[in-house]
Amino acid sequence: MRQLGDILLGEGLVSAEQLVAANEEQTRVGRPLGRVLIDAGALTEGQLVRALATQIGLRFVDLSDYPLDGSAVALVSAAVCRRHNALPIGYEDGRLLVAMADPANVFAVDDIRSLTGMEIKPVVATRNDVVAAIKRFHRADGDLDDLTMAIEVADPDVDLSSIRAVTEDAPIVKFVNLLISQAIQDRASDIHIEPAERDLRVRFRIDGVLHEIMRSPKNIQSGVISRLKIMADINIAERRIPQDGRLSVAIEGKKVDLRVATLPTVWGEKVVLRILDNSTARLDLADLGFSQENYERFSASYRKPYGMILVTGPTGSGKSTTLYAALNIVSTVDKNVITVEDPVEYRLPGVNQVQTNNKAGLTFASALRSILRSDPDVVLIGEIRDHETAQIAIEAALTGHLVLSTLHTNDASSALTRLVEMGIEPFLVGSAIDCVLAQRLARRLCVRCKEAYVPTHDQLTLARFPWPAEEPPPTIYRPVGCPTCAKTGYQGRLALHEVMSVSEDIERMAVEHASAAAVREVACAQGMTTLRNDGLAKVLAGVTSLEEIFRVVV
Repeated sequence: MRQLGDILLGEGLVSAEQLVAANEEQTRVGRPLGRVLIDAGALTEGQLVRALATQIGLRFVDLSDYPLDGSAVALVSAAVCRRHNALPIGYEDGRLLVAMADPANVFAVDDIRSLTGMEIKPVVATRNDVVAAIKRFHRADGDLDDLTMAIEVADPDVDLSSIRAVTEDAPIVKFVNLLISQAIQDRASDIHIEPAERDLRVRFRIDGVLHEIMRSPKNIQSGVISRLKIMADINIAERRIPQDGRLSVAIEGKKVDLRVATLPTVWGEKVVLRILDNSTARLDLADLGFSQENYERFSASYRKPYGMILVTGPTGSGKSTTLYAALNIVSTVDKNVITVEDPVEYRLPGVNQVQTNNKAGLTFASALRSILRSDPDVVLIGEIRDHETAQIAIEAALTGHLVLSTLHTNDASSALTRLVEMGIEPFLVGSAIDCVLAQRLARRLCVRCKEAYVPTHDQLTLARFPWPAEEPPPTIYRPVGCPTCAKTGYQGRLALHEVMSVSEDIERMAVEHASAAAVREVACAQGMTTLRNDGLAKVLAGVTSLEEIFRVVV
């Protein structure tokens, strides 16, 4: 058997110098050679596992690209696959091909052989790939279907809406728990449970686009909705008015918060669950996809001790995430940071967060007045919706506070005219606002299946892509679809930005009641990159597609 180091050298994965240094480090700290090389950044986990497979004479497979045979996968239950970190992936020479993280596990091989009645041929895959493949191919969908059937055949005399006394083993409870865990596994941001005339439709919003997941029989509707309302501490007897609540679940040891909203419809109550990933609130500003120029423009604004920063865009464009990322930077021990939000979606350590309560008279405006008497340095306002809130926020920015807020406008230049339309004096708007950031979220191309192509000049002209006619068209990418991205061609999202710094010229234009178009023209002349051009730059960088930019930017 060849030595691991010889294999790594022979395949060109490490240099002789790296191997010598790693051997010395292995002797010094007593760690395996492979782990030393991974920690040093010389190897990836996949490269090490491939080399180890070669060393023991087994084949290595990359499960993210391997065409799995569904009939083979179905031979072994999800529980057995998870217990042994092994997954059947196909057939070869009359034997069952099983991808394993630990091919030396004879108990796993014997277990799968006895369950399937077939001879086993182990192949090697990384542990992370095996776990991801098990999650992908042993989804909760089948369990959900089984539970739906179990609920249907339950005693018809039992009122499924009375879920308070139902145990955690009840089918209705398992159904709801599986639904939530499946949504989190699929990276969904929202779960839509929608009653129809004859059934109950479930949809997940993934990367900003809704996907229908399943349709369940109508007779489980009341039980599912009541269970969710109880979990969110919502009045289950009230079905005539919209209600809001919040719940927390533990998925794989990680706490996940969900915001629940009910809405009465003609076929029953629609329920939308917004999945709140608390890690989003701790993102670094540099992780949000800013270009270097936009990053420098935006970061210059929040480093100032006073002034107003506005983030604009439609609902779901990542405005709160950007503000939280900025807040994480300015929230230091020597600053008093207070927020007023509706609702408080993410809990931030070291930040005083206030949730509005209109029934009790705690509105944005009244809360903001009280906040300004609490000696704040930085104030975050969830959204500027009316004249009173806007007036207090502007005055706070002019009296030595750093104010961050959101506003619903289509682009950065429209923010100034929107505040004037709310009744704020133009000279106050120009003086108080330091920076406006317009933002959209676009889907990111799946790195495993994106396809390079060269568009024609006519296609670029039709797309209003500013490319010189005398130069050959650039190579860009388009979505294809693979098992990793659930055949969509996209995985994850990235932000498009338009950062407008309020210069003296723009301040003067605000006082003169200039139109948003005129302000935009001056801002572009002063170096502002528009949302469309920022998107096209990301297309050229190969991270998204032309079609996706057209979907989110006019």
